[in-house]
Formats: sequence, structure tokens, C-alpha cells
Amino acid sequence: MFRSIRHGLFAALAGFTVLLCVGYTGLALLISYVTEDMLVDRLLQREAAAVTARYQLRGDIQATGDDLIRVYRDAAALPPIVRAQVAAGRERGEIFTDTGQHYHLRVLDLGAQAGPRRLYLLADVGPLLVVSKLFQDVGGVLVAVALGLIALALLLAYLLSRRLVLPLQVLADEVKSLQPEAPIHFSARRRPDEIGYLADKLGTTLAALHAALHREQAFTRDVGHELRTPLTVMNNVLGQAASRPLQAHELAQLRAGLGELGATVDVLFALARAEHIPNATVDLRGCIEDSLLRLLEQSDWDDDRVALRLPDRLEVTGNRHLSMLLLNNCLGNALFHGGAGCRLRLSFADGVLSLANTVDPARAGAMQGFLHGQHLLRRIAKAMDWEIAFHAEAAAYRVDIVPILPPVPPRRR
Repeated sequence: MFRSIRHGLFAALAGFTVLLCVGYTGLALLISYVTEDMLVDRLLQREAAAVTARYQLRGDIQATGDDLIRVYRDAAALPPIVRAQVAAGRERGEIFTDTGQHYHLRVLDLGAQAGPRRLYLLADVGPLLVVSKLFQDVGGVLVAVALGLIALALLLAYLLSRRLVLPLQVLADEVKSLQPEAPIHFSARRRPDEIGYLADKLGTTLAALHAALHREQAFTRDVGHELRTPLTVMNNVLGQAASRPLQAHELAQLRAGLGELGATVDVLFALARAEHIPNATVDLRGCIEDSLLRLLEQSDWDDDRVALRLPDRLEVTGNRHLSMLLLNNCLGNALFHGGAGCRLRLSFADGVLSLANTVDPARAGAMQGFLHGQHLLRRIAKAMDWEIAFHAEAAAYRVDIVPILPPVPPRRR
């Protein structure tokens, strides 16, 4: 087996090149020798026709005067090696000798009154063997030229294999040197051929795989971090139930903890599936109103303590599900940590949505519990490419959200 595609491709091209050279060389030799044999056979055929015509015209047997062809009336006069072939029943063919002669034999039967008469036409074609003579004279040059052409073909095969496989080798080296957190960029992605398609699909697949691994790691980290605080609070409250009945505020704290756990789990699963949630144009005011109605129905809040300074329609680019989760968490934390007497104000100005609530100084310690959810809220905003900032003061808490506004369509003239 070959260690790389380049070695295998070079071996295939080199073998194909050598095979072509050897094949065409053998074909050229075969054609040359067949041409020589056909030429000699044509000469013997013409001599046989001339002898037959002279015999029928004059009744005598005489050669045409060609020095290469001799006419024998008796087989005993033939050279020994040819006589042996005739005795074996051979009537025409090519006969080689060890002494350098090269004979072509043709038996001719003439019709006569006394009976058929047999003649033997024998041609010593040594002077006509051009191919053999050519190889004897310039065979070394021909071999040198053939070897040079083979070497040139092998060099071209090497360069061609290197050029064809180089993009794949570059892609393989880029994949080997790719770091887990590094951006994925393959130089072959802009190629119009199959290698460019492979690089593009490979980059997309690796990017999706890294994103999935990153979400899995973030999900595991957030589960351990975000759920620990509400679970600790609930365990502490339940631990007191063994010695005395739970009071009303402690039951409310348990219910709030359960609600916070449910909201946190919803956020975690939404972030884990964020790659499947497309962005679209969302009416953020409608989301705010739906979230406020749901929260106010579940609490004893008064509508007079909520102030809205929002446009009639607030369209943003994002995901409605993630937007609702972000607003539910922000408003839920504001209502819970602000206390029963806090006021909530929502306003939108200069592209910034502000959610501000007053804080009862007596609940400052409880308000710190809101810090454990900031990481999740930042991840929700980042999933939609929004910006979010938290501002904690002694008597107020404010969250500023900067959503992406949809492009303004051009006015018609």
C-alpha cells in the first residue's frame, strides 16, 4: 500500500506511461517486421507469376533476372536447411539460419503434359532486412531516445501527480493543524471543483460539530452553576420544616425557587437548541405585555406600580421564544428581588430597552441572589446577537437590553 495519494497517483501514471511506451514500441517493431515479410512475399508472388507466364508462353523455365530470387527445379539442389524444411512438407514460409542467411521459400506447381511439375522459388532476403540493419546501425541511439522519452514521461507524471494532489495535501495539513477553539478556514473553499466542495462541506461540518460540543460544555457547566443556588435555598428551607411548620414567606420562597428552577431549565434547553431556532422580526412590546400579564396574574402586584414608556409597536430582529425567556427572567427577578413595595419601569429610547425596579433596602441580601442568573441572560442575548448590561445600585436595579432593530425600508419616491 502507498503512504499517500501522491505516491499512488505517481505509480499509476508512471506505470501507465511505461506500459504505453513498451506497447507502442512493440507495435512499431511488429508493423516493421510484418511490412518486410509482406514485401518479400509480394516479390515472390510476382516472380511466381512471371515464371508461370514464361512457361505457358515459351515452355521453358527461367528466372526473371532478380538476383535475390533463384528458381530450383530439383529439391536436391536447395540448401540443406531449406531442403529439410521441404522434406518436412513445408511449401512456403520464412527460414532462419545460423550463418546469417534469411530465406523465404515458395513452392510453385506448373501444369505440364507429362504431369505437374514442381519448382522452388527461394529468396535470400538478407539485403532487404531494413529493420534489423537499422537496429544494428542506430539501435543504441534509438534505445537512448526511448529511455530519455520514458524519463521525461516519468518526470511529467511526477509533476502532474504533485500538482493534482497538492490541494488535497494542503487540506489534510490544515485539518491536522486545526485547533479545537480556532476558527475554521480552509484555503480550498473557494475552488470551483470537487476539492472546493469537499473543503466547504468539511468546514461547515466541523464548525457545526465544534458549536455542538461548545453548547454541550456550556449546558453542563450552566446546569452545575445555575441550579446550585436555588437548590441550596430550597434545601435550607426544607431543612427547617423538620423542626417547625413552614411560614408563609418560606412557602412563597419554595414556590419562587421552583419557578426559578423551571425557568432556568427552559433557558438551558433553549440555549442548547439555539442553532435550530431561526431569527425573525418580533414585536417586542407584545412580548413584554404577554410576560407582564402572566407574571402579574401569578402575584399580588398592582398595575399602578408598573410604568410602560414604550412605542405602540417595537419591532426587533430576534427569536420570539428566546425573547420571552429573556423578558420572563428579567421581570420575574425584578418582581421577586425588588420586594412587595417596589415599582417597575420599562422604557425604550435610543435603541435601548431599560427595565428598572426599585429595591427595598431591607431585601438587599435577597437581591444578591439575582447575580447567579446573569450568565444565562447574557447567553440568551448573545444567541440573538443582542447586548445586555446590569446596573446594581443601593435603591434600584436596572437591566439595559440593546436588541437588533430591523433595517428600515427605503421610502418610495
